[in-house]
Amino acid sequence: MPSYDYPFNERIRTFLRVEDLFAKVLYNVEASHEYQHHSALLTLLQILDIVDRSELRSDLLQELLRQRTVMETLRGNPAIAAAKLDTILNEIDVASDALRAENTKLGQTLRMNEWLMSIKQRAGIPGGVCEFDVPSYHYWLGLGENSRKTNLKSWLHPLKPMHDAIVIILRILRGSGSSTKLVAPSGLYQQMLSGSKPAQMLKIDIPSSITCFPEVSANKYAINIRFNILDFTQKPQKYDEDVNFTLTLCNL
Repeated sequence: MPSYDYPFNERIRTFLRVEDLFAKVLYNVEASHEYQHHSALLTLLQILDIVDRSELRSDLLQELLRQRTVMETLRGNPAIAAAKLDTILNEIDVASDALRAENTKLGQTLRMNEWLMSIKQRAGIPGGVCEFDVPSYHYWLGLGENSRKTNLKSWLHPLKPMHDAIVIILRILRGSGSSTKLVAPSGLYQQMLSGSKPAQMLKIDIPSSITCFPEVSANKYAINIRFNILDFTQKPQKYDEDVNFTLTLCNL
């Protein structure tokens, strides 16, 4: 069943972007072909761009501390499995300690790597890392699978605490909401929002048998969902049939 996340604020948007990029990096790192390792490296450099533009470490530490405080209040609750709660608290502690252990700015060790930064500069140009432009990069790609994997994992290592923290926070966020089965008449759905604590993200699940996808416009007052179809030759068109879907409003 296809699932779509829609963030309501910039902080959650950043977390989701890092999660998406890390998934692609980790997949391509474990592959063997030099083109996949090329994709892994360029995606790693995109993660570095996101880290440069935000105070991720402080945001993550604050959120982990807040979640730990909330989790501690659940101790003794008969509806909560004590072993599972202890596991989550331990994961939060490990992620927090790892983030605090790095004294420099996130990704600083990568920024100090002059060769990587030269690749990053060229990567912004279409075709900018061709063999004749950066022969050292072509040489690296030819070193062999094991050598490239070792390098890529070494470069990813300083960013792993950030990724682990984001995985924990997004898992808690996605599990925080209650799901509602809904119908979008003729592919359109609107819901007014109320309450003192606005949602931070919504999640939409659609049966695989339905050949459409959602486009969401939302703020703290209302959600508007338009289901579209794609024929790959023109811009998406409105899906005119009723759509059964599941909506989850998530909040940390």
